[in-house]
Amino acid sequence: MKIAIGSDHGGYELKEHIKGYLDENGIEYVDCGTDSTESVDYPEFGQKVAEAVKEGKCDKGIVCCGTGIGISIAANKVPGIRCALCSDCYSAKMSREHNNANVLAMGARVLGRDLAIEIVSTWLKTDFQGGRHERRVDKIEGIENKYALD
Repeated sequence: MKIAIGSDHGGYELKEHIKGYLDENGIEYVDCGTDSTESVDYPEFGQKVAEAVKEGKCDKGIVCCGTGIGISIAANKVPGIRCALCSDCYSAKMSREHNNANVLAMGARVLGRDLAIEIVSTWLKTDFQGGRHERRVDKIEGIENKYALD
């Protein structure tokens, strides 16, 4: 498994902490930036991670900003991306099992580091259940296709 990971300045320290977890667990990743706590714009990094997943360069993505809201909105603008903002392990699990989320968003100013790692671990270890959930994910894709800009 290969993970694209990115953040803005508000999520930089959490991103670095998550990279440590990924290193410790032998999980390959691509750091899509940013590389400091200097102020940057979150849409750029949400887009970079989402595009890496969409293009198949990475299997899944993780994005962080101060609240996780802005960067998740940005990531979700990329067709084919289902970015879930999670602040607890149950939501992380359900986002994978039921929604087949392919990008995880978290807020660095909302979560403690230990909880963030638990969320990442849960999310990465959980598989999509398919079945009745596949039909629902297909409907989400149908909405996306209806409004796709060509």
